[in-house]
Amino acid sequence: MQPKLRALHDRLGQLKGKASLVDGYAEFSLDALLTNIVASSAIESEILDVYGVRSSLARQLGIDIESPVAVSDKSHGVASLMKDAVTHWQSPLTLDTLLQWHRWLFQGQTSLLHQVAGGELRGVAPMQIVSGPIHKPKVHYQAPARDQLDAELNGFMQWFNQSQHDPVIDPIVRAAITHLWFITLHPFEDGNGRITRALTDRALAQADQQSVRLYAMSEAILDKRNQYYAVLESTQKGGLDITLWISWFCDALLAALDDALSKIERTVFKAKFWLQHAEQDFAESQRKVLNRLLDGDFSQGINATQYQRVAKVSKATATRHLAALVEAYVLVKLAGGGRSTRYAIASTITTAPPYAAR
Repeated sequence: MQPKLRALHDRLGQLKGKASLVDGYAEFSLDALLTNIVASSAIESEILDVYGVRSSLARQLGIDIESPVAVSDKSHGVASLMKDAVTHWQSPLTLDTLLQWHRWLFQGQTSLLHQVAGGELRGVAPMQIVSGPIHKPKVHYQAPARDQLDAELNGFMQWFNQSQHDPVIDPIVRAAITHLWFITLHPFEDGNGRITRALTDRALAQADQQSVRLYAMSEAILDKRNQYYAVLESTQKGGLDITLWISWFCDALLAALDDALSKIERTVFKAKFWLQHAEQDFAESQRKVLNRLLDGDFSQGINATQYQRVAKVSKATATRHLAALVEAYVLVKLAGGGRSTRYAIASTITTAPPYAAR
């Protein structure tokens, strides 16, 4: 476990250092928060209004963005939850905090079949995680009984608040335990996974000792959602040994950090690219394609047919644009030939000759 923890702390240090090189640092953080919110909901198969959530987040964080949109109560609610979770990371965790998060989560709910009472702990009915047909359900997990929940939840909150300043426990291990413990309590009728992941983000913000988020843990969990549920179930049924869960959590966090580092490197490269080519007279369709390549949308390179579709130009124009960009040292040809030829951004920022071809 120690090698993984050392690698994670090293990545966190790299991330903080490289983030200072990014123009639009606040917007980069905004998009990381947005990704976290959207991914956390997607884990539960819920689709959010991405633009609405982004506009609400930006407004609450005081970040100016282009083309803000109207914000629904639901979008405002989930944005408020995440903002409170990470920007108030120094505040003690209380039951009132958790209940407010739950109210925000179900603010503006539209389902007529399943109305959740926001801001209330679950009732006396057994809380079970089940799957399969109604006549033969499979019980994956049963949470503590309702008459035990208050004491269990108080014990968790006391530990969470005290352990924040405990020099003995590694802050990343603490975040992993936070996630497992709270999801195991399952204190709400619905929304436990999303509240758990918001609480995990608060624990990680406390580990960073900053509210600025540069990575999206929930996106890494979504990428391995089946593993996530399987490891949780195995750990919850496996007694007191939580080593497997902590190891899996560390791997997911490492993936999130590596992805954030890659995004920062692309952002820095993109800024350098446009700075170098500031004087070159690109057609608007060429800029559109180049930005898509710089954003990593075509990891295997782009061919003439894809260029034609993205740029919305004729086949002849696409071929001519690609040839001109190669001649200008903006793109390079990848392996292959004929119709299969693919093109990628030249990997080295060099001094290119003047370019004005259209």
